[in-house]
Amino acid sequence: MNSATPPVNPPSKRGDGRRGRWDHHREQRRAELTAAAIEAIRLHGPDVGMEAIAAHAGVSKPVLYRYFADKSELWLAVGQEAGGIIVEAMVPAVANVREERAVIAAVIDVYLAQIEADLNLYRFVVHQPDVARHRDVVADVMDTVASGLARIFGDRLRARGLDSGAALPWAYGVVGYVQAVGDWWLRQQQPISREALGEYLTTFLWGGIAGISRAADIPGGLSAFTAPTEDS
Repeated sequence: MNSATPPVNPPSKRGDGRRGRWDHHREQRRAELTAAAIEAIRLHGPDVGMEAIAAHAGVSKPVLYRYFADKSELWLAVGQEAGGIIVEAMVPAVANVREERAVIAAVIDVYLAQIEADLNLYRFVVHQPDVARHRDVVADVMDTVASGLARIFGDRLRARGLDSGAALPWAYGVVGYVQAVGDWWLRQQQPISREALGEYLTTFLWGGIAGISRAADIPGGLSAFTAPTEDS
């Protein structure tokens, strides 16, 4: 047989097509069950069990376990969805903001507003003691938010002719600080208003941003803060 001659019985692609349709159906069903789980968490609280989640979704527990091996896998899916909700809310909030302090204020306000309005969901994701955490979904959310802030900070630093290398660690510092204080705020049953807390956090964080801006205007710029060399 000539090497260019196609085989008499070429492999059928119908099996691959069926597998693709099944994978799509499975992902779609998982998304539907995740949405139902979030509704159940909002309704019944962060300690809701798999049986109540299955009942709310209109399926049996065995069916729920076909799509999520255990509660940890469902927790991961819910956490990723919850993170997406926060990030999606932040994008339009900062899209038209040009002044640096206003960017910080907008990000903080969106985050605090989201966790305050969706308290049961927040507690399910962040304070879930009975799941095996093979992956930290909270860290995934923080990575997403910090990466977005780092791009904003990097642009601002470069616009002033400064090294943008500080943008990423600075962004993680902001995100970590706000997340930790926001968690304290909820655990203490919101001892001050969201608006007041947002202003406190913005003012504190803005000190670091303004400090870098001022450093750009003094002789030596940020190099004034570098460690001395052996020859100095």
